[in-house]
Amino acid sequence: MSTKGFTTTILHGDRQKAIEHGSLSKPIHTSVAFGYTDARQLASVFQGKEPGFRYGRQGNPTVSALEEKITRMEDGHGTICFATGMGAIGALFQGLLRAGDHVVSSAFLFGNTNSLWNTVAGQGVGVSFVDSTDVAQVEAALTPETKLVFVETIANPRTQVADLARIGELCRARGILYVVDNTMTSPYLFRPKAVGAGLVVNALTKSIGGHGDALGGALTDTGVFDWTAFANIYDTYKKNPAKNWGLAQIRAKALRDFGASLAPEAAHTIAVGAETLALRMERASANALALARALEADDRVAAVYYPGLASHPQHALCTQLFKSYGFLLSFELKEGIDCFDYLNRLQIGIPSSNLGDTRTLVIPVAHTIFFEMGAERRASMGIAESLIRVSVGIEDQDDLLADFLGALPA
Repeated sequence: MSTKGFTTTILHGDRQKAIEHGSLSKPIHTSVAFGYTDARQLASVFQGKEPGFRYGRQGNPTVSALEEKITRMEDGHGTICFATGMGAIGALFQGLLRAGDHVVSSAFLFGNTNSLWNTVAGQGVGVSFVDSTDVAQVEAALTPETKLVFVETIANPRTQVADLARIGELCRARGILYVVDNTMTSPYLFRPKAVGAGLVVNALTKSIGGHGDALGGALTDTGVFDWTAFANIYDTYKKNPAKNWGLAQIRAKALRDFGASLAPEAAHTIAVGAETLALRMERASANALALARALEADDRVAAVYYPGLASHPQHALCTQLFKSYGFLLSFELKEGIDCFDYLNRLQIGIPSSNLGDTRTLVIPVAHTIFFEMGAERRASMGIAESLIRVSVGIEDQDDLLADFLGALPA
C-alpha cells in the first residue's frame, strides 16, 4: 500500500494507472459488455487467467477504480463493491455460508442487518446474537459449526462498541472468519485490519460517499485471514492463489449469481465524495462531541449515548482504537417531552433515515427504523421509546448547538 497520507492516496489513486484522455478521475463507463479483438483473450479472462472485464454485472472500469480506492482506504488485499451496503452483508450469506453453518453476531445491529440474520436463521444457518461488548459472551456462543463472527464498530443507534481487539484474538486463535462492519467509523477513523478482521463491510452510502446521493456497499478482504482454513470454498475457486479464494467465490456466488451490482454512475459519485472523507469526518466528529456534551449537560435530556463522552461504557476502548469518536449519537428526552414535537421544532436537524450525510439528520428510532422488530426486541437492545438518533453533519457548530438546545421546551 501507499506510504502517502490518507487523503493524498484517495485523491491521486486513480492516476496510478493510465486514464483515458488524461482525466483526473476515472470516467463513467456505462457499457455492460466488453469486446475483445482476440477470442482467446476473452476465454482467458473468463477463466481467470488474466485480468479483464466480462460483463457489467461482475464489474466495470468505473466500479473497479472505486474498489481500488476502498482497498487503499482499508489497507486491504482487495474489494468487491455492491449496489447497497445490505447487498454487501447479504453476500456473506450467499457467497460463504451453507446449510448447517453457524454465525455469531453482535446483538447491537443496524435494523436491516438484524432482519437479514433472522431471515438467514430461517434458511438453515444458525445465528446467535450476543452482547459483543463482552468477548466472553462471543466465546460462549461459538460452536464447531461457527463459520464467522460479525460485529459493528459502533452500534446504530445506541453506540455500543464491540470488544474489537479481543474478539479478533479469539477468532484468530479458533481459525474463524472475523467480519467487522466499519460503516459507523469509516476507514479514516479505524481500520478493522488492525484487530484481525478478515473481511470489512462498508456501506458506501454513508460516510464514504458522504452526500446522500448514491447507494453502494463494499466488502474488503484485509489479507489477514487464511482461506485454506475455510471449509466452504468450492474447488472451482481454489485454482486461484489461496489469498484470492474468498473474494473469487464472493464475486461469483454473491455478485454474479445474485446481481446486486453497483452501477457505474453511483460508483463515480461515491468515488468523488470519498475524496473529502477525512475532512468531513473530522468536522462531523468535532460537531458530534460538542453536541453530545451540550445535551448531556442539559437537565431536560435523560441520557446521551456517544463514545466520546467519559460516561460512555466503552469510552476508553474507543479512545485507544479510533482516531476520533464519529458522527453518530443518540439521546433520550426527559419524561413528558414529546419526541415528535421536539423534532418538529428543529430547524437544522432534518427528520430522515440516512447516516453519514453532510447535513445533520434526526430520527425517532422506536417509531421508524426499529419499529418492525417489536417492543421486546427493542427493550433488549436498550432502545427507549423516546430515543432520538442523530447523524451529525458538518454545519457550523454554534448553529447546530443553538438548534438542538433551542428546540427543548422551556
